Amino acid sequence: MGNHRCSGRARAQRARVVQHAFPVGVAEAGFAPGMLLYLTYWFRQREQAQAVALFLSGLPVASIVGAPISGFILDHAHWFGMSSWRWLLVLEGIPALVCGLLTYFLLPSRPEEARFLTADEKQWIRAELAREEKGKLKEHQHSAMQTLANGRVWCLASIYFGMLIGLYTLNSWAPQLVKSLSTRYSNSVVGLLVMIPNLVGLAGMVLVSRHSDRTLKRRYHVAVLALAGGSAVISLRATHSAFFSVAAVSLLKNGVYGFMGPFWALPSEFLTGFSAAAGLALVNSVGNLAGFVGPYMVGFLSQRTGGLYGSMPFTGVFLFASAILVLLLPKAARLPGA
Repeated sequence: MGNHRCSGRARAQRARVVQHAFPVGVAEAGFAPGMLLYLTYWFRQREQAQAVALFLSGLPVASIVGAPISGFILDHAHWFGMSSWRWLLVLEGIPALVCGLLTYFLLPSRPEEARFLTADEKQWIRAELAREEKGKLKEHQHSAMQTLANGRVWCLASIYFGMLIGLYTLNSWAPQLVKSLSTRYSNSVVGLLVMIPNLVGLAGMVLVSRHSDRTLKRRYHVAVLALAGGSAVISLRATHSAFFSVAAVSLLKNGVYGFMGPFWALPSEFLTGFSAAAGLALVNSVGNLAGFVGPYMVGFLSQRTGGLYGSMPFTGVFLFASAILVLLLPKAARLPGA
């Protein structure tokens, strides 16, 4: 009877988690593809890897800054009879609300509305973007529905899914992975060790995106980073040293963060207008399914293999598959004026 009550409480708890998580997912689902599309209104294709990388650098920065803040809230916020995890959601949700309001009033939709640009600068941006769009329309012209059935778009979605398997696996299991190296490590030490890969990933995002924009060889940048990340995650099984484990996780973080700039520059090589909006949304939606598949499968395999290290090859397979798929993509047409 006791086991039935426990399983019933567990099911009820999982149902509450899904009930709360679903509206959060609905609310944020359009944010990433919307922002990626927004950047194409401002930056030429040869500059988009850096623009995307700087925008997405908020991911490692949030991990670096947010972890100690979240820990402090969980330890000290017990006000007005409300539990600390609820205060965590409230306090960390307030900045998003404030920034959303500020964005509506302060962020211009197009360069034509920007007060910080001169008339000549606005005209130059319009002319450059129009020239690129004309070149893309000459090579590829898709409707929104054709984009959703386009094999190249689905290949990009598969690549993104494989890379995010690595990212979400790291975000979910990296602290436990580091803590399993030694029982002597306190939570504070684990937090500091986990910060190191995020710092490496942040540096990789900036440096890789700059090199990608200089060479315009997006596919090779993504492939090399996927191969490096796959090799790093598989090498974790061969070592239980704190130094080499943190080094391998850092290399993996560099791969799964560094690929984002050159990767998100790939759709804009052949998509424009409504087709770009549909394509970006599809790639982002399919890729983010990895947020469920990756951590769940790693947890499942860890139970079967007796530890996290035994489940790491699962993540590496997806990273290697992403490297192969990106190399199968057709080469981009030469940009005007490149």
